[in-house]
Amino acid sequence: MNYFQEEGYVLISFAIMIFGLLAIDLYVFNKEAHKVSTREALNWSIVWIGLGLVFGGYIYFDFGPEKASQYYSAFLIEKALSVDNLFVFILVFRFFKVPDKYQHKVLFYGILGAIFLRAIFIFSGVALINKTFLPEFSWMGRTFHINIILTLFGIFLLVAGYKSWKSEDDNEEKDFSKSLGIKLIHRLFRVDPSYHGGKFFILKDGKRFATQLLVVVAVIEFTDLIFAVDSIPAIFAISQDPIILYTSNIFAILGLRALYFLLANSFEMFHYLQHGLSFILGFIGLKMILAATYHVPSPLSLLVVFLILTISIIMSLKKYRSEKKAY
Repeated sequence: MNYFQEEGYVLISFAIMIFGLLAIDLYVFNKEAHKVSTREALNWSIVWIGLGLVFGGYIYFDFGPEKASQYYSAFLIEKALSVDNLFVFILVFRFFKVPDKYQHKVLFYGILGAIFLRAIFIFSGVALINKTFLPEFSWMGRTFHINIILTLFGIFLLVAGYKSWKSEDDNEEKDFSKSLGIKLIHRLFRVDPSYHGGKFFILKDGKRFATQLLVVVAVIEFTDLIFAVDSIPAIFAISQDPIILYTSNIFAILGLRALYFLLANSFEMFHYLQHGLSFILGFIGLKMILAATYHVPSPLSLLVVFLILTISIIMSLKKYRSEKKAY
C-alpha cells in the first residue's frame, strides 16, 4: 500500500470515528438540554485532548517522527489560537443572553459546521499552495524557492500578530447585532426573538419562524469563519500534508466546547494569553517568510509554541493572584 492510499484509509477511518464520537456526545451524554458543570467540562476536555494525543501517537508509529511533530505542532497552534475564539463566544452568549442549558447545543452545531468549513479551507489551500511556487533561484550563495501564497500568508500573520498585541479591548462587551450571521438568517427566514425550548424552528399562526437559537448558531459560525482566516494560514507553515493538517485541526476544535465551559467563568485569569497568541502569530508568519530559503524544523516549532503558551499562562496566573491579593 503506498502513502497516498494509506492517507485515504486514515481519512475515512478518522471521519467515521469523529462522527461516531459526536453522535455519542450529542445523543447519549447531552440528550437533554442542561447546564454543563465544570466537572463534566473537565472530563470531556480530558477525553478530547487525550484522543488527540493518542491519534498523534498513531501518526508517529505509522508515518514517522517528522509527521508526528507536524501533527502535534499544528494541533497545539490551532488549540492556542482557538482560545481567543472562545473568549468571543463568551461575549456572543452574553450579548444574546443565551440560557446556560442551550449553550452546549449552540457550540455543538457551530463546531459541526466548522468541521466542513475547515475541510474546504485546508484541502483547497494545500492545492493552491502547490500551484504557486516560483522557479528556484540562487542569490548571495543561498538557494531560494519562494511560494507566493505562503509569503503573503506570512506577511498577513505578522500584521495580525501586531494588531492582536496592540488591541486592548477584546474582552469588552461588543455589539453583535450587525453580524453577517444575523443578516443571513433574517434574509432567509422570519425570526421570533425567543428561544422556545431550544428549538431552531417553530410554527406560529401557521407560518414557520426561526428562533433566536438559530440566530446565535449563525453568529457563532461566522465568528469561527473569521478566526479561521488567522488559524488556517498559520498551520500551513507547519506542513502541506492535508491529512496531518485536517486531523490535527479537527481534534483541536472538537475539545473547544468543553474548554469553553472551563473558561467561561475565569477568562479574566488569562490577561497575557492574547499577548502570547500575538507572539505565536508573529513566529509563524516569520517562519512562512523564511521558508523560501530556510526550513524551521517541526520539533523546534512545537517547542517554541509550547514555551510561548506556557510563559504567557504562568505570567497571567501570577498577575491574577497578585491582583486578587491586592483586593
